[in-house]
Amino acid sequence: MANTGIDQDAVVQVLNHILEAELAGVVRYTHYALMVFGYNRIPIVSWMRGQANESLLHANEAGELITHLGGHPSLGIGPLLETHKHDIGDILRESLEHETQALAEYYSLLELVNGRNVLLEEYARRMCALEETHVGEVRKMLLKPGG
Repeated sequence: MANTGIDQDAVVQVLNHILEAELAGVVRYTHYALMVFGYNRIPIVSWMRGQANESLLHANEAGELITHLGGHPSLGIGPLLETHKHDIGDILRESLEHETQALAEYYSLLELVNGRNVLLEEYARRMCALEETHVGEVRKMLLKPGG
């Protein structure tokens, strides 16, 4: 890859944080899906499992970019907050915190590559948009109907 003026070490470090956060999302959403009970279980479990699958895809994509840059993908997993409260509202608030932290990592990447590397900039912008959507979805899910 041509020298594009990016700090490759810093970019790989942020990509590794993203990889770890997305892997934590796989574990987190898989766990949450197992802990949902009540009338709306089926659609919520389906959504959670979809989030887990999407997190795995995002982790793979971050890992591929790390190796593209000549880096070494982390074997770590990001923080796994567990409040042991399994009300759907509690689960969604934990999920919102996780999504917000992941979004911050993607914005950190965008800062490092903006105007310097088209591949990484387009990736960061796309992922920021996806994570912004996830944050918005979870916020809407936490609203009371008619509120």
